[in-house]
Amino acid sequence: MSERTALVLGGTGMLKGCADELVAQGWRVVLPSRRPDGALGTAAKAALRGRAHVPHATTGQGSRIAVAADWARPAELADRVREVVTGPADLLVAWVHASYREAVLRAIAPLLAPRAPVVEVHDSGAVHPVRGLPDPALDGHPTQQVVLGFTCHGDSTRWLSHEETSTGVLTAVHRALDGRPPSVHQVGEVDTWVMRH
Repeated sequence: MSERTALVLGGTGMLKGCADELVAQGWRVVLPSRRPDGALGTAAKAALRGRAHVPHATTGQGSRIAVAADWARPAELADRVREVVTGPADLLVAWVHASYREAVLRAIAPLLAPRAPVVEVHDSGAVHPVRGLPDPALDGHPTQQVVLGFTCHGDSTRWLSHEETSTGVLTAVHRALDGRPPSVHQVGEVDTWVMRH
């Protein structure tokens, strides 16, 4: 069986644990990032061959490829990803700031396999008090949506940790890969959101 490819937008920050788990499961994970050298260890950083591409690095069973990208230049982002993938991506996990979301996801849509599952991640600020979540950005791709909130412990409140975030997103990734119907997943508390799904 050939190595499956996942495109993870936002996978070098709070979703790093999600990307790491996909690599451990044998996926080739492509990580567009403003700072691609942060996605890899010291040896890979030392091997950098230019601004746009960090060499292929193998970790565990799968592999990762970091790509220099800027959400403000979606066509360039898509071109840089296209340079490092050998075929259509089998999965998209995307946490892209709301102001860039539509343009970035539409630019990379042609890089996805037909009906490849999508997991869109939103912070609680993306949830409108009346309209709720924005509709999935990519028609024709079954989409799991994740809304990230905060946790409460007694009188204290804090944002989700990297681990809590990755764990919640991975739950949606597994639903997507299992072919489960599109749905919305809330991770933590979201005080402005009324669950309507």
